Amino acid sequence: MNKDKALEELFLAQKPHFDDSEAFMASLNKRLDAVEYIKQHEAVTIRRYKLAMVLAFVVGIISGGVALAFMLSMPADVPLFTFKAHTAVLTWFSENSRFLVTTALSLLMSLGAISIVSNLLDVLNMRKRMIDMAA
Repeated sequence: MNKDKALEELFLAQKPHFDDSEAFMASLNKRLDAVEYIKQHEAVTIRRYKLAMVLAFVVGIISGGVALAFMLSMPADVPLFTFKAHTAVLTWFSENSRFLVTTALSLLMSLGAISIVSNLLDVLNMRKRMIDMAA
């Protein structure tokens, strides 16, 4: 409670001095322009993040559907690949070959889709920059 009173007295004791000079107004306008630029940049960045999240969701749904269709189309009791050697690790790989191949396929499809979209966005950004530079 005492600290609040001391703080209040400190703030009341301060009397700010505002100057109507041209330098103050120019500085204020420059700072306001910088804040506006940051707001616009942040809005664009948030829009990109939202687009990336939606894109990741769509890619996940598609790759999951393809992987599920792949798994369901193959016979359940036949492994995709077998090894002639009978070690524990190779037997485990042989028994879980369907799951491992499906996982690898999903990861590769996701990586491919993300790289294609990334390249398209880079091309669109380059085109926008070229248009802005020409104008």
